[in-house]
Amino acid sequence: MKKAMTMIACILAVFLLTGISLSAQLPSPESYFGFKPGTDKMLINYDQLVGYLQTLEKGSKMIRMQEVGKSTLGKPMYVVCISSEKNITNLSRLVEINRQLALNPALSPQELTRLTDEGKVFVLVTLSMHSTEVGPSQAAPDIAYELLTNKQADLSKILDDVVFMMVPNHNPDGMDMVVSYYNKTKNTSLDGSSMPGVYHKYVGHNINRDFVWLTQAENKVVAHLYNLDWFPQVMIEKHQMGSTGPRYYVSPPHDPIAENVEAGIWNWQRVFGSQALTDMTAAGLKGVSLNYLFDDYWPGSTTTSIWKGVIGMLSEMASVNLASPIYIEPIELRTTGKGLGQYAKSINMPEPWPGGWWRLGDMIEYERVNTLSYLRTASMYRKDILEYRNSFTRNGIEKGHTTPPFYYLMPLIQRDQGEMVALVNLLAEHNIQTFQLTEDVLIENRLWKKGDLIIPTAQPFRSFIKEVMEKQTFPVRYYTAGGEMIRPYDVTSWSLPLHKGVEATEVNSKPVALDTKYVAVALPFSLTSALPARAGTLLFSVNNNESFKAVFAAFAAGLPVERTTGEFVYQGVTFPAGSFLVKGVKNPAEFSSKLTVSPMLLGDGTALPPATALKLPRIAMIESWFSAMDAGWARFVFDQYGIPYTVLRPADMQTVDLTKFDVIVISDESKSVLMNGKMGQEGAYSIPRIPPENAKGMEKKGFDNLIRFITAGGRVLSWGGSAELFIGAISIGDDKAKEEFQLPVRNIAADLAKNGLDVPGSLLKVQLAQNHPLTYGLPAEIGIFHRGTQVFMTSIPYLDMDRRVIATFPETDILLSGFADKNVLLAKRAAMVWLRKGKGQIVMYGFSPHARGQMQGTYKLLFNGLLLPAL
Repeated sequence: MKKAMTMIACILAVFLLTGISLSAQLPSPESYFGFKPGTDKMLINYDQLVGYLQTLEKGSKMIRMQEVGKSTLGKPMYVVCISSEKNITNLSRLVEINRQLALNPALSPQELTRLTDEGKVFVLVTLSMHSTEVGPSQAAPDIAYELLTNKQADLSKILDDVVFMMVPNHNPDGMDMVVSYYNKTKNTSLDGSSMPGVYHKYVGHNINRDFVWLTQAENKVVAHLYNLDWFPQVMIEKHQMGSTGPRYYVSPPHDPIAENVEAGIWNWQRVFGSQALTDMTAAGLKGVSLNYLFDDYWPGSTTTSIWKGVIGMLSEMASVNLASPIYIEPIELRTTGKGLGQYAKSINMPEPWPGGWWRLGDMIEYERVNTLSYLRTASMYRKDILEYRNSFTRNGIEKGHTTPPFYYLMPLIQRDQGEMVALVNLLAEHNIQTFQLTEDVLIENRLWKKGDLIIPTAQPFRSFIKEVMEKQTFPVRYYTAGGEMIRPYDVTSWSLPLHKGVEATEVNSKPVALDTKYVAVALPFSLTSALPARAGTLLFSVNNNESFKAVFAAFAAGLPVERTTGEFVYQGVTFPAGSFLVKGVKNPAEFSSKLTVSPMLLGDGTALPPATALKLPRIAMIESWFSAMDAGWARFVFDQYGIPYTVLRPADMQTVDLTKFDVIVISDESKSVLMNGKMGQEGAYSIPRIPPENAKGMEKKGFDNLIRFITAGGRVLSWGGSAELFIGAISIGDDKAKEEFQLPVRNIAADLAKNGLDVPGSLLKVQLAQNHPLTYGLPAEIGIFHRGTQVFMTSIPYLDMDRRVIATFPETDILLSGFADKNVLLAKRAAMVWLRKGKGQIVMYGFSPHARGQMQGTYKLLFNGLLLPAL
């Protein structure tokens, strides 16, 4: 033992005498994994990635890992900080400086100087949220190892000035799904093919469309890093793009850009992006572009941070076939979209890549050089960046005091109380404070009551408040004066009040002394009240979305549920037709504990309103293996509301006994995928990139079974592309027993598009049929999220068919938020239709009633469809 201790002492002495640090003995990625990351056809999974980083943490005082949440399937998510040993030791103090710079507008010049002298730039990178975009996460071990072991003076200086924050994988569940699939299929005929289904429990690629609503667990974790906890000054979201264009994209983006984001953010993006272009080109990396393809108008992605003072940027890298190399012929290189008219030397791509082999190892080198460039730029401008972070806050609050809008006001009494509560709590996740009036106040000729809600815009994240509380007006820009319009990259509407169906009023004048007449709401916000401790019948208003959550909880508990057939007034509160009675509740407080709005407990002897009994519908949901994200979102919404369902694949329709179900839900998928398991149109199908056993449709046999299910009394809810299944001539059976018919509806969207209708994803007004089971709980007019692809015309039915128009576009003022060119063509057209065939019913929506979990204002159209009574 003594001999061993002497040997250890000698080894330590050698380290001290030679100046070799213990961190230099950290295992390299190659020695740890048994192969060099970036090797063709070799991928590490999430546990391996985390395990390596944890090994680095054990061996170095320059790295710290912290678990910051869980993924949807329960995997731990981490933020990894790498910096100088001194900075890591003082990390909590540096984070407090970040907080002061981000939130405190009242710093004196002396305090600001002291904090910016002491503070460091925190650079947050989030990796591979899209799980088929493997490169960024596969590069993480090499980047971490280099930062910890490279003793070059310039890198030491960078780590003195900068704290590198890394989320090693934004979507751990998806990473493991994709890596597992790739390892099973590499070196087979399916090498590099697409994994069947969505690479997430619910949303797959759409995980990057959620940073206003924050519905997904992973996005909550990442958003809290910059909204509530760490307040980094710089953030880069790392992605991959197609294989045949530029090799790499860096900021700044192309037009259009968000008008609520102040100029400084865009200017800083250009500083970082231009330096990255310079550094990557100098390192011999060709095909680096900027100002290309990607705009920054829409706040759905991680870079929503730019509305909050963070210099947020996107990077995109050319892909391989997961980890399998690809060869690209020079004639195959091309550009798409904005910023590069052709694949050639350009100010936006000064050194084109010539073509040839493109490998995962190349991608890792591009990521390594790009990351080091961003860190170097952050170091070069450390004090300027820290000062800018506080000036963003001061500017926002100053605008809130001097420039309209000054406030957003919401009545406490709303049609859907639960969605108003949800809005307040969501804003809190974005670090936006909501207040309540302490007295009645007259504002702009409207009397606001004590208890009404008020959101002052004079807050650090004023830009975000304005962005999500106002209606959107797309900033139309053109490539040349009078020329082609620059298309938006994604959707054009995200107004929280409008999408949720919550009344909110913008205040553009400054009432005197109003800031003394409100107090902050307690969080989490709720409108619950104590219920008497006695058993009885609970009454839930259909106006509240969350009442449906209570209904399905009651079904699960085996409690009787009834639905009122008319309006009912109880203790001065009006409960409209379609409200719910849940009987035999033994502990009302416990039953309602997960709600934010309390139901009414009916008193003993209360005469109950006329009602009909409900039973739990047996629900099937058809979802293909073609990364059906809309179906995934529908599953997410159903799970949030406790709605049980069975997933059927299109091919199952040929063999499953459909009499086991009452309702079949078919979300937004193309008719060709559902029928034939192919993308495209008949005669021009593309070959699927998923395994053949997963690329199967319902075919004629399955479709015949579906129609027979309807005719016998089944109910189908269909929206988006799946509605095409039921449009046009329908023939079931064979020559011996054939039935042919055409439902009294057709889709005229293609004709309208030829005449100029263009709706890229906007909120449009529709008028609803009243006193119909599908519209219970909704006002006469609502907004729907529409893409212009399904617009219906009905006709007089015949034989065993019928139809009713449920939602109609008005004659004028159709656009509520976003962009819709020639929307007058929609006037008096149908957006939603109810159809009867035999004893069955089809509800045909020309829009997704959940729309990425972002259209709470139309959820009731979906929920009512599930509970639609049989004929």
